[in-house]
Amino acid sequence: MTDKAAGDKPTGLGKGDGPIGAMGVDGISPERLKALSPLDGRYAPVLDPLRPIFSEFGLIKYRVKVEVEWLIWIAAAEEMPEVPALPDHAPALMRQWVEDFSDTDAKAVKSIEASTRHDVKAVEYYLRDRLTEADLARWIPFVHLFCTSEDINNVSHSLMLRDGVMGPWLSTAEELLALLAGLVEDTKAIPMLSRTHGQPASPTTMGKELSVTLHRLCRQLEQLEGAAYLAKFSGAVGNYNAHHVVYPQIPWAVFAGNFLKQIGLEQNPTTTQIESHDALIEVFSILSRFNNILIDFDRDAWAYISMNYFAQRRYADEVGSSTMPHKINPIDFENSEANCALSTALLDFLSNKLPISRLQRDLSDSTAIRNIGMSIGYSYLAMRGTIAGLKKIHPNQDVILADVENQWPVLGEAYQSVMRKYGSDDAYEFFKEKTQGVTLDEAQFNEILQATKLSPEDRDALASLRPETYIGLAVQIAEDAVSRWRTARS
Repeated sequence: MTDKAAGDKPTGLGKGDGPIGAMGVDGISPERLKALSPLDGRYAPVLDPLRPIFSEFGLIKYRVKVEVEWLIWIAAAEEMPEVPALPDHAPALMRQWVEDFSDTDAKAVKSIEASTRHDVKAVEYYLRDRLTEADLARWIPFVHLFCTSEDINNVSHSLMLRDGVMGPWLSTAEELLALLAGLVEDTKAIPMLSRTHGQPASPTTMGKELSVTLHRLCRQLEQLEGAAYLAKFSGAVGNYNAHHVVYPQIPWAVFAGNFLKQIGLEQNPTTTQIESHDALIEVFSILSRFNNILIDFDRDAWAYISMNYFAQRRYADEVGSSTMPHKINPIDFENSEANCALSTALLDFLSNKLPISRLQRDLSDSTAIRNIGMSIGYSYLAMRGTIAGLKKIHPNQDVILADVENQWPVLGEAYQSVMRKYGSDDAYEFFKEKTQGVTLDEAQFNEILQATKLSPEDRDALASLRPETYIGLAVQIAEDAVSRWRTARS
C-alpha cells in the first residue's frame, strides 16, 4: 500500500509554500498582501499566537506592565515613606490595565510618542493619564522613578522572550515531539537498511532512527526550560546613582533584585546602562541548536519520502505540481528546512550584535533587538511545517522490508566479528573479497558462509541470521528514547 485514501486537507500549513488554505479568502486582507515580511503576510494566521507578545503592541504592553509593577512595588516599600501607599483597590486596578491592554491603548501611547519622539516616555505619560482618570493623580510623580528607559526595555524584552518561548513556542515544540514519539513507537520494530555515506550499512529500525531526533530535540527543551532570564534595574549607568542620593539607606541591589524576582526574572548585578544580553543569547543558542536538529530531521524525512519509505496522504483538492498530476510534494518538510535556516540566521545575527555596545551603550542594539520576534517566528513557523508533514506521512512497510531483505552483504560485519572472536586474523579481508561491491542473494551468501573457517556448529548457529533480523538493540533503544521523553515531559 503506497497511499491512503483522499480526505479532508489538514489544518496547519497548506499548499504551495505556506498556509494559504488555513487563511481562507476572508483572511487575506490588503494589508497582509502588502506586508514586507511573510510572517505578517502569507503566514500571518499561523503566527497569531506570537503576535501579542513580540509585536510592537506586545512591547508597549510589557513596558506598561513593568512601569505598573514598579510603581506598585515602591508604593508598598516601607523604606520609601514619601511614596504613599496605594489604596487597597489600586494594585488590582492597575494590573487590570495591563490585562485589558487594547489596540486603543496602544494607539494612545503611539499618539503621545508622536509628540515626545520617545517611546518609553510615551508610556510614562500614558500612565499619568490613566492615574488621573482613576483619581490616583497623587502617584504621578512616582511613575518611572529612578528608571532609565533601558531599565524598562531590558525587563520587557526578557519577559517577552520568556513568555514567547515558554508559551506558544514550547507548546508547539511539545506537540511536534509528541507526534514524533508516536511515530517512533509505531515504527520501532520495522527493520530498515541503514545508509552510511549513502551506501547500504548494518540494518536498524525506522523507529530507532527517528528516536535519535526525538532524543536530541528533547535535550534542547530540557536546557531551554533551565535557561535563566536576566534583567537589570539599576538606573542610568548601572550604579543606582540617583537611587543612592535620594535613599542612601536602602540596599539598592537587593531591593531591585527582589523586584525583578517578584516579576519572574533574575538579576544581573553588574551592568552598564544596558543589560549585557548574554542570557538572551544563551536562549538563542538553544533555539539555534533546536533549529539545526530539526533541519537534519526535515532532510531525512524528505529522503525517506523520496525513497518511498514514507508514503504521503493524498488530499482530494491538493495539487502537487502545476503540470504533473501525479505529484505529492513534501512541501511541509522543505518549508520547515528553510524557515529553520532563516530563524537561525537571525538568531546568529542577534547573538553577534547584542553583546557589543560602545561604552555605556549605543542605540544600535535597540533596533536590532526588535527582531527577536522575527527569529522566534520563523522557528515557530518551521515547527508548524514539520508538524503538518508528520501528520501526512505513514511508513511504507513493504518497501522498507523489501529493501533490507535483499541486502545480504551487510551480514558480513556480523560474521567477520564472530570469526575474529575465535582468532581468525583474516576474517575482515575474507568478507571484503567476497562481498564488497557485489550483489548477493541468500543462496550465494550461504555459499560464502560455508567457505568460512567457522566450525559447523557456529555456521549453523549463524545460519538463521537474516538482514531484517540483524538489528541489534534498535527496538530497545527506540523504546528507551520514548521513555526518556515521557519522563522529561511529565
